[in-house]
Amino acid sequence: MLSRGIISPFRTSISFPTTTCKYSISDQDLESRGFFLRRTISDLNFDHLNSVFVAVGFPRRDPEKIKLALEHTDSMLWVEYKKTQKPVAFARATGDGVFNAIIWDVVVDPSYQGIGLGKAVMERLIEDLLEKGICNIALYSEPRVLGFYRPLGFVADPDGIRGMVFSRKQKKKK
Repeated sequence: MLSRGIISPFRTSISFPTTTCKYSISDQDLESRGFFLRRTISDLNFDHLNSVFVAVGFPRRDPEKIKLALEHTDSMLWVEYKKTQKPVAFARATGDGVFNAIIWDVVVDPSYQGIGLGKAVMERLIEDLLEKGICNIALYSEPRVLGFYRPLGFVADPDGIRGMVFSRKQKKKK
């Protein structure tokens, strides 16, 4: 499942040379607008993050499970808005730490969409992974937002590799 490629229309893969990315918006510009980049779970309120998940259509999650998942996350980046001291954008990646990573949970609070926060988070997360030498980066995404990721370098796997997801179907009662 961690092989390069597309897993259904919801997963895309990216492969970059290990070079430093140029950001569409600098850290200084973000800070001047009242946004702070964070890379650890310290100061991250899981209930507030959960609210962002729900606002974009994700199911509500148990905050303790969010904490556990983030403790097992290889790279993460979130944006805090200074005025509210709440997260407004978030993304994380898990993987083997050497070859492969998968990006999950890319969200921007709907009230803050369209101002570059999603792109800022993704550019930095990709750079973090590339700096670790991870060059096979996959992404799970809703089909309606695939267009957001294409300018960042994500494409359907050029080799046409497809994967599958495990699904426990309920057995029909007789």
